[in-house]
Amino acid sequence: MLDPLPATIPHAAQAAAATWPDAPSVLENGEVWSFAELWQRSRAAASALIARGIKAGDRVAIWAPNSREWIVAAIATMACGAAVVTLNTRLKGREAGDILRRTNARLLFTVEGFLGIDYRALIVDEDLPALEGTVLLDREFDAFMRDGRGAGDPAVDAAMAQIDADTVSDILFTSGTTGSPKGVLMTYGRVLPQAAVWCANTRLTEGDRYLIANPFFHSFGMKVGWVACILAGAVAVPMLQFDVGQAIDLIERERITFMPGPPTIFQMLLAELDKRKWDCSSLRGGTTGAATVPPALVERIRNDLGMVDLITAYGMTECVNITTCVPGDDAETIARTCGKAFPGNEVRIADENGNELPRGEAGEVLVRGQGVMLGYLDNPEATAEAIDAAGWLHTGDVGTMDERGYVRITDRMKDLYISGGFNVYPAEVEKLLAEHPAIGMAAVVGVPDERLGEVGRAFVVLRPGASATEAELVAWSRENMANYKVPRSFVLVDDLPRNASGKVLKTELRAG
Repeated sequence: MLDPLPATIPHAAQAAAATWPDAPSVLENGEVWSFAELWQRSRAAASALIARGIKAGDRVAIWAPNSREWIVAAIATMACGAAVVTLNTRLKGREAGDILRRTNARLLFTVEGFLGIDYRALIVDEDLPALEGTVLLDREFDAFMRDGRGAGDPAVDAAMAQIDADTVSDILFTSGTTGSPKGVLMTYGRVLPQAAVWCANTRLTEGDRYLIANPFFHSFGMKVGWVACILAGAVAVPMLQFDVGQAIDLIERERITFMPGPPTIFQMLLAELDKRKWDCSSLRGGTTGAATVPPALVERIRNDLGMVDLITAYGMTECVNITTCVPGDDAETIARTCGKAFPGNEVRIADENGNELPRGEAGEVLVRGQGVMLGYLDNPEATAEAIDAAGWLHTGDVGTMDERGYVRITDRMKDLYISGGFNVYPAEVEKLLAEHPAIGMAAVVGVPDERLGEVGRAFVVLRPGASATEAELVAWSRENMANYKVPRSFVLVDDLPRNASGKVLKTELRAG
């Protein structure tokens, strides 16, 4: 781990190059870049950006899948004093145009060949007065870097001297599940200390081979992804998008040791392990999310995939990390909680008025501390709604806290539905359904019902080779959960709709 902790991400890349110059930094398509090479390429790209007039306070957007060039483009942008704006690779032209306009992005790094999509063509009809040009990471990046004065350009050093912990590092946009996406402003002083603590809790260390399937446009893939690798001296192994067959090939061939991800990724790996034996012996650790992780799944990840250092953690775009389990926590704690407050943060469970509730009572999870965002881009009203006068960020998640301070997320407030006067938290029902021997994955939503107001509908993916009827699943549920929690209907599906981060799209399930 870099010690002392650098002030910014570019300074961290510089320190890593000095600390581990010849050690592998990024591994992609069988080719390895050392930390020294990563930093030299980042400096050369920063020089090219400066030659184009990019300066402190500007915004540069990246709309591309995970790649080593993505990392270089981000570090280079930051080294100029500009903020990185990340765009979800699944956005359409109108959605991307909206973000580019709202951020006044001056330059866009994108690609032409990912999944047959020409991203540049998607925005050709958008009115983007601030956008001065685009650079294709997959076709033009080497030529772009030659437009500058090279890695030795003193203008890069001059630009880096102007950035510090209070500089805005990035603007990531929320998923927009509750309306228009909001731009989250973060500074280096909010990101790096939290990433460092995350590394300590996961035991990410020099030489670890970290398979990063989480998209770089997301906080998980970026801040506790490749940024964490730079801080820890680990090897970043980016994936364009998660594909279970490709992931298994990389794990076996490159001897991957560390792999975080949402629960669905691990469910897919385990489903393949049920079909055939593949070599997961190199795996030793990772993290998974909090809200929808059934204890049975955590136990299978630890026992069947061999990820003995797996922990659960919890964070969001507006706060990189909120809670985490720590090394030495017992298996029950890792399975059933998402840990306690990260160092530097305070966490409480509160009622609708923000008052702290007694331990064990369910309420909204609030967090305050160094990891909380600066605010939403050009939206003081939304910022004031999210962060109260005392500095507490209202997460919109429902949870409980035990006497040790460990938090258990029970659901998203917006996912809660009321059935016959009873509050039903879908995540709780999903955890119970995960105990059924035939169920591989389940997602529960509330649907209208004339008598009860709303009732549960469960979308279920069966395990390979398993069979079950709707009547059997209803009968099992009645035996294993309170009546008001029992889904009134089950829909058997081959897969669940997910966004690029791997999260289940319940809005699509409700609409369907």
